[in-house]
Amino acid sequence: PGAMCRALAKEAPQEESEGGSRRSGWGLLVTAGVGGALVALYAVATPFVTPALRKVCLPFVPATAAQIQNVLKMLENRSGSLVDIGSGDGRIVIAAAKKGFQAVGYELNPWLVWYSRYRAWRDGVRQNTKFYISDLWKVSFSQYRNVVVFGVPQMMPQLEKKLEEELECNARVVACRFPFPCWIPDHTTGEGIDTVWAYDLKHSRACETKSLEITPKTES
Repeated sequence: PGAMCRALAKEAPQEESEGGSRRSGWGLLVTAGVGGALVALYAVATPFVTPALRKVCLPFVPATAAQIQNVLKMLENRSGSLVDIGSGDGRIVIAAAKKGFQAVGYELNPWLVWYSRYRAWRDGVRQNTKFYISDLWKVSFSQYRNVVVFGVPQMMPQLEKKLEEELECNARVVACRFPFPCWIPDHTTGEGIDTVWAYDLKHSRACETKSLEITPKTES
């Protein structure tokens, strides 16, 4: 019996060692699997949350249902072309197209643009929508009568100046989440993050200057 006990004692550590190796192997496999899943998730999600504009850090934050309804409210009785600056996943453009607008979205993130095009096709408004991969600072918005902006505070002063220089006097600018620093809104609706401000360019100083410039001089 003593010899048998000594033999079992010698075999036991070996069995424990083999069991520990198996557990270690499974642990490595589980760790590798979780790590791979996280990498895949990061690869898919990153294009949707990275900044949409190079000059200003503007991450993609989807518009809420309340924001969309408030934007559409500010566009009631309006017509003509519409542009969404920083259009994200296209939900504002698509909602406007369903209301009869010829709607265009500019977005720097190509993944979001491709997804927007798919959503427009899925919702049956592909013919009334266009999405461009472009930096807003390199685009002229002079052809649009309705402009929607989801911005951040640090970009609003420069964008205000750009739009004032480019838009015609019959244009309306709808700002979401953050107002423009100098313009006085003609209409406001919503509360908190869902607040929307509407600005009619005919009331801006730039338009008054333009009207003076085109008024014929009269001889006294």
